[in-house]
Amino acid sequence: MSNAIYIATNQPDSGKSVVALGLLNMLSGKTKKVAYFKPIIYRPNENEMDYHIQMIASHFKLTTPYRDMFAFTRDEVLQHRAAGNDAFVIDTIIEKFKHLEENYDFVVVEGTDFLKDGVSYDFDANIEIAKNLGIPVIILISADKTDNETVTNSLLAVCKSFNDKDIQVLAAIVNKTNPDAIELLRKVLEEQLPKDLLLSIIPSNKDLDNPSMKEIANAIGGKVILGQENLNNQVDHSIVGAMQLRNLLLRLQPNTLIVTPGDRGDIIIAAMQANISSNYPKVAGLILTGGLEPEEPILRLIEGLETVVPVVQVQTGTFETVTNVSKTPSRISMDNSRKIQLAINTFDKYINVAGLEEKIKTFHTSGITPHMFQYQLVKRAKSHKKHIVLAEGNDDRILTAATRLLQQDIVRLTILGDREEIEMALRRLNLNFPSENVEIINPLKSASFNHYAETLFELRKAKNVTLEMARDMMADVSYYGTMMVYLGDADGMVSGAVHTTQHTIRPALQFVKTKPGINTVSSVFFMCLEDRVCVFGDCAVNPNPTAAQLAQIAISAAESSIAFGIEPLVAMLSYSSGTSGVGEDVDKVMEATALIRKLKPELKVEGPIQYDAAVDPSVGKQKMPNSPVAGQASILIFPDLNTGNNTYKAVQRETGALAIGPMLQGLNKPVNDLSRGCTIEDIFNTVVITAIQAQ
Repeated sequence: MSNAIYIATNQPDSGKSVVALGLLNMLSGKTKKVAYFKPIIYRPNENEMDYHIQMIASHFKLTTPYRDMFAFTRDEVLQHRAAGNDAFVIDTIIEKFKHLEENYDFVVVEGTDFLKDGVSYDFDANIEIAKNLGIPVIILISADKTDNETVTNSLLAVCKSFNDKDIQVLAAIVNKTNPDAIELLRKVLEEQLPKDLLLSIIPSNKDLDNPSMKEIANAIGGKVILGQENLNNQVDHSIVGAMQLRNLLLRLQPNTLIVTPGDRGDIIIAAMQANISSNYPKVAGLILTGGLEPEEPILRLIEGLETVVPVVQVQTGTFETVTNVSKTPSRISMDNSRKIQLAINTFDKYINVAGLEEKIKTFHTSGITPHMFQYQLVKRAKSHKKHIVLAEGNDDRILTAATRLLQQDIVRLTILGDREEIEMALRRLNLNFPSENVEIINPLKSASFNHYAETLFELRKAKNVTLEMARDMMADVSYYGTMMVYLGDADGMVSGAVHTTQHTIRPALQFVKTKPGINTVSSVFFMCLEDRVCVFGDCAVNPNPTAAQLAQIAISAAESSIAFGIEPLVAMLSYSSGTSGVGEDVDKVMEATALIRKLKPELKVEGPIQYDAAVDPSVGKQKMPNSPVAGQASILIFPDLNTGNNTYKAVQRETGALAIGPMLQGLNKPVNDLSRGCTIEDIFNTVVITAIQAQ
């Protein structure tokens, strides 16, 4: 059973970042402690950190010390080789790797960076390192600007080189493939490669393959004078702005970089205006050549615009600058979250993840980390895609989270709001919705508005609701979105970013109503602690529940935990444990515990019990030695809203725990409430759990 994998290639710019990010994302959802190791790094400046290690460590929040994530710089290796110290190099790499292997459940090892002046050495080094580490290999080659015959011969030769050294090759990945050539290439490779080798082919993708303005600015030694906040703009085309303005505008394509002398104020202003005009495509940025800067009035005019594309100044002439730009490779940097997520999505889409998991036989550890829990939630939501309504399309956080959800293909979305306002906000935020799986609806202009209002009238006329009142209520996004869920036009709704909890859940209580046998709607938070996930309830809905309501909250929480893969061990919290305390509040918890045992005798429950006795094994053993729950509770039920709400927030703030929720439980169909202080991550996670509830 292998607990490590080696990513190897035979050429520069093959796209190892996609494989490394995808593997680490996959493994982080399966095992608690994952490490990343790059035996040899390329560091052009002694004071610089390796950009790839930084990106990986930052995104996955790896705690491994930076110096433990590599063994040597490339220059150090060359110096040792020149001195005849090859054995020292390999021994050090093995020692560093073994340290990680002993302290982590799985290690992803990324082979050397390929430099055009040392391709042969880098390839041989990959083979030697993988052989001495004794771990299997994933081979990656690039099909960029290469015909199928050359790709086939190259892959077969690389596989043979590793097999000749008795290195097990688990999978082969061909990256940056012409989409039109994929099927023929797959057929040829499957005929010639070993049948047990897992083959994957990834098509070329300009969003990954093309550099950003920041990458270009760094590569050409440019000075950013404007538009710092948009340096992650992607560059798909470049043109020289040395012609008349009319001809320049005719040549603009989406994400174009304009290279022009710094004194061409007409070109600079036109580029800025074209970027914000609905009649022209987006401009990626400008490079001003010859060391020239725009005159002060022009700079002042540009700085006053709401959106400014990056403007980079270089000392080189226009021709030399264009040449340097054309040589800039695309890299995925730590601050480019869009590209990181796209790389992970690409891996998930084109790699047989289940087959790869089986090949490398990932460990299944006890407990679950926050990243594992989130990974599993997203994977589960994707497995049976649901349709969720986001009621508050007028909030930037909602639109940003929606973009992430759509890009990862997790759910279908309906966003309520004015289409023109939403599209303007998307442009201002530099966001783009994929064309499919999303619909924008203005309730007042909807073809369903009258039907929804009439349905609400029929449902609520016994409560003295008139048709006119129903029409007024249906103009409210919470009522409209809830009615979509009630009638089956959507599977669930998420709201509350700009509305109160009562505003969000009132329509659901009025006509979605509760499940049979349940008369208490409650909520839970999934509290993702450092080494486990537990369930807190009720922290958002019921101020002072009765004993019967507490019992129902606990039973619902147990059902929720089972649905999300958490074994239910229920602790009914109080200020005393067992029979040590007396008082009305203790009696209420004691009565609720007895009721749970009567209604659900198979459920493991303990109460009254104090928080420390519920979660700390040593305290639990001391205070309640015979309890099956004490010290290991996974569900913590608080006696009232004041205690629960304050405790979850204290734990969240003091420990850095991720709190996913609140998730409402007990309703016939899922409607979930956001905090008005919610983050984009909160919205993303709430939509995911709503989709799973709908399954």
